[in-house]
Amino acid sequence: MSYYYFKPTKAKEVKDGIKARSKRGAFAQNWWAQRWIAALERLVDSGRLSRGRTYARKGQVISIDETKDGVQAKVQGSRKTPYKVKIQINPLQDAEWEKVFDALSEQAIFTAQLLAGEMPQEIESAFEAAKVSLFPSRRGDLMTDCSCPDYANPCKHVAAAHYILGERFDEDPFLIFRLRGRTQEEVMAALRERRAGDVEFDEEEEEPEVVIPLDEQIDQFWDFSAPLEGFSVSIRPPTIDMPLLKRLGEASFVPKPGIESLLKSPYQRISEMAIEIAYQDREGEE
Repeated sequence: MSYYYFKPTKAKEVKDGIKARSKRGAFAQNWWAQRWIAALERLVDSGRLSRGRTYARKGQVISIDETKDGVQAKVQGSRKTPYKVKIQINPLQDAEWEKVFDALSEQAIFTAQLLAGEMPQEIESAFEAAKVSLFPSRRGDLMTDCSCPDYANPCKHVAAAHYILGERFDEDPFLIFRLRGRTQEEVMAALRERRAGDVEFDEEEEEPEVVIPLDEQIDQFWDFSAPLEGFSVSIRPPTIDMPLLKRLGEASFVPKPGIESLLKSPYQRISEMAIEIAYQDREGEE
């Protein structure tokens, strides 16, 4: 019986490499990014995953780019030339996307959350209704390749690129849609079209509204045309945190972790204080 022994080698240090924000523990913050990372972790042995995490945190990933054929990255290993990594997901067919859009449009909250830059927690149910999956669920859904000599695929270089990509998902939930074959603009346009088609218009001719000249209503200027007993104001926390900031996206002039992270705590505190003040006023009226 013969045994092969490979002498451990040290990866070459990279200047200005892409370093993961995560220094320990989980790589992703949002659930959709965690689902992406989990897809790879099912395919890679623990040893290569551990080394991939180390590579990602040390900055061994030189570049990572989204292309029409998926994601391509360069990862520096122990050799002089960086390894070329490819990560690809099978895009959905046009007919499959149409079924997904039909299912998504049935829930108005999906459109609202996607417009705000959030991935709805239940969005996978819409894909399941179309008999497809948003995230890789089978080995054949996720295709990886690396130019390194490691016999295993995915290898630690693929894992490193995958972890960095997971952090990109945190910043841009629409990345998974693009990898599946649709841009953010295409997704939102399809949803708006379907939502608009659901609006029913009364085709019966309406009687023209009688407009009374203002000079004949001066004595009623301060009067209400209807009682206020039925008028109510609902004050509650927003369904989506910081929707406007999320729609605007990351500001290029603000360093990491970004303007959203910097303003998250003040925004939440201001909302809490506004609700406290509003309900204090109501309690005083009772």
